[in-house]
Order: sequence, then structure tokens, then C-alpha cells
Amino acid sequence: MLFEEYTYFNHKFPEPQYLGAKHTHLAWIKKFVPENVNVALDAFAGSQSVAFLFKQMGLQTITNDFLNFNSQIGLALVENGNEKLTQKDLEILFQPAKNKGDFQLMKSIFTNVFFEESEAEFLDNFRANIPLLSSPYKQALAYTIINRSMTRKVTMGHFGHTQALKYASDPERIKRNRSLIRPIKEIFEDLLPKYNDAVFDNKQENRSYNQNILDLLPTLKNVDLAYFDPPYCDSHADYQSFYHLLETFTEYWKDKEFVNGIKRYEPQRFSGFDKKRDVIASFEKLFEYSQEIPHWLISYNDRSYPSVEELSKIISKYRNVTVEAKAYHNGRGGKGSVAGSHEVLFVCEPKKKHFVTTTQVEVVNERF
Repeated sequence: MLFEEYTYFNHKFPEPQYLGAKHTHLAWIKKFVPENVNVALDAFAGSQSVAFLFKQMGLQTITNDFLNFNSQIGLALVENGNEKLTQKDLEILFQPAKNKGDFQLMKSIFTNVFFEESEAEFLDNFRANIPLLSSPYKQALAYTIINRSMTRKVTMGHFGHTQALKYASDPERIKRNRSLIRPIKEIFEDLLPKYNDAVFDNKQENRSYNQNILDLLPTLKNVDLAYFDPPYCDSHADYQSFYHLLETFTEYWKDKEFVNGIKRYEPQRFSGFDKKRDVIASFEKLFEYSQEIPHWLISYNDRSYPSVEELSKIISKYRNVTVEAKAYHNGRGGKGSVAGSHEVLFVCEPKKKHFVTTTQVEVVNERF
């Protein structure tokens, strides 16, 4: 990698509030990126912090997540090289929507669950106006920032609980997090400069996808490094429950049921990596489809299923593997990162090929 790559580190990734985000592990992960890499894939991108790191390193970056709200972050900050939201764009987003009657989902489903009615109406109006922005990259920025604003508005930064409005009326919690009582529009306006500043061109043709990785992998060619950070099965990895509202807002579902107290959409999207019945077969397919990619880095947690030892055995059929680990001293990392557990990184390199010379073959033949 060239010295010029470091100019891209002037652009900072806006700090996420996402269970299992690798934002705090980036320096550690970067140590294991081989020097001969030109094209890198972040296959389960989530918050997109690792994909953004690859972009900062000057690599051609392919990023993917099967949840659309995550892939919009990749579109906004990885694939997008220069488009930002302007004051004119804000006027479009905040104007009264002409087709407001077609956009009532947040008000009808989430009023008095996560938001008071006025906030839910603001979100519906904002969502109605996003398609009016002039490019997919501007639209992706709008989705990314408003979704981040909603996580700031809700205690714990996710939507897997029903305590949002109760916490927003608790003076002690408000002291710790004033965003609980701030208007979403105000939070959006505060976050906007950070996201605009994170937009840069690394002179590569980067791409953001929204697919199940097992469908995407067979279509990709000439990838040098694959970074895999799958849901940590059996280890606090139910992203569709934790972030269902962001996916509902982005997709604006017309064909889903909304179930239980948190109004999660049903049916959920199929992952293949978050249920015990599916995960081992999915790992086998993942590694089979990645055989043409020389280098793999796999993030994991030692409280997940299958165990580190069992997953190492599966990987070993395809690659030489070294297991690196970092201990968690608190539970702030999410996705299984309780105190005493370890963040694990499988560093996987091609198996060495053993060549037999003609002379050796002749000697073997003479023996028999």
C-alpha cells in the first residue's frame, strides 16, 4: 500500500452506536491486513466501520449487508465519493410532503411505542421526501443520518425494548443522555456535518451491496481480502429485532405484520448465520464460495456457536488459520462481548502447495 493512503485518514468515520460494531477494534484489525491487498470485501458490514477503514487505506472496497439500512450507510460513506447534503437538500427533506397521505407508517405503528405522535409524524414526512433528493448518494446520506438520529433518541441505541418513552421521562436518564428529549430534527442537524465530512474519494470504484452474502459471493471476482463479521450465533446477535425500526423506516414495508410489544416486522429476512440449525451449513457455503479469495479475516466471539475450536476446524479445511484474541473488560462491545469474553480474529492464509519433482515421482515408481 502506498504512503498516500494516509491522506484518507483525515476523514473520520462518524462514531456508531451499534451492537457489535468494530469501531473500537479497527487499529487491531488493520494490523492483520496483508500489504499486497488491492481489493477488499466487507461481507457483513453492519455499521460499515471496517469497510470505511478499507476505503481509508486506499483499497477498492466492496461492502455488503443483507439489511438495507446498513447498506445505505455503505452507499453513503463507502461507494459515494463526493456528494454531500446541502442546505437546499435540507429544505427538500423538511418541507411538508405533498404525498403525506401515503406515508403514515411510523405514526400508525410506532406512536407511543418509541416516539410521541409529533416525532412519528416528522419521520413519516421526512421519509416521504427522501426520494425527491437528486441522487441515490444523497438519499443514502439522508437515510443514514436520520437512522442514526433515531438511535440517539432511544436509550441503549436499539429498539429491542419497550422502555423508550419511560426513559425519556426519567430525569436521571435525561442527565446522562439529553438526546432522549431532543427533537429528532435537531439531532439530525447536529450529526449532518460529521457525515458530510466523512465523504471522500479514494480514487477507487467502491461498491455497496444489499444482498445475502451467499448470493453475492459467487458473482464477485478478483477480491484479495474478505473480512467476515457474521452475527455471533447464540450470542446476543438478533439484529433484526434490535434494529427492526430502522429497517422498517428504510424499506417502508407494505407487506409485513408488526408483532409483539416492539412492533418488529414479520416475517424476518433469512440470514443463515443467526440460528443454530443453519449456521454451520452457512459457514461451509461461505468458505466454499470464497476459495478464490486468498486472504480471509473473520471476527468472532468466544461465546458464540459454533465454538472457536469447531469453527477453526471448519476453516482449516480451506485455509491455514491463526487465532488472535482480545479480552473484553466490560460489556460495551455488544454482540456477546460481556466482561471476560474475548473478541476473536481468525487470520486465514492460503494453504501452501507441495510440489513433487519429476525425479521424486520416478523414485516412487521404482519402489513399486
